[in-house]
Amino acid sequence: MRPWRTRRQTQTAAATFARGGSVMQAINVTPMVDVMLVLLIIFMVVTPIISAGFTARLPDGVFLKDRPDDESRITLGIDRDGRCYLQQRPVADADLAAALRQIYATRTRDKILFIKADRGLRYQRILEVLATARAAGVRTVGAVTEQRPAADAPPRAPAD
Repeated sequence: MRPWRTRRQTQTAAATFARGGSVMQAINVTPMVDVMLVLLIIFMVVTPIISAGFTARLPDGVFLKDRPDDESRITLGIDRDGRCYLQQRPVADADLAAALRQIYATRTRDKILFIKADRGLRYQRILEVLATARAAGVRTVGAVTEQRPAADAPPRAPAD
């Protein structure tokens, strides 16, 4: 088993210390600076990518079941300009929370809201409306899509 230091290294260090010199006690910061610069470059590259966001294309419904409009279903529509329609009646943004609160206050079980939004609408507007609906007592949200059969699928049989 070899000692940690050789005899020559031990004698040199002892002689240097005995002559009044000291062992170098400074930390070598060069490797730490190298790591910090690499991290800085990584963050400089990744930050613009994260803050740029992304574009989401909402899914289309294919082979959906036919569901006729039911009077008990509460539907909130949002047009291309961001205006809201509750049960096909225009509602101002300021009155939306109160109208939803009034509807869902009487419902004990079914607190579902169906949203029909224009395809060209900014997703931020949908999120704002969802936050208002959640604050008004809506527990479940369903998205309504256009029914469109697949291009290569055989024709469907009529529903009974």
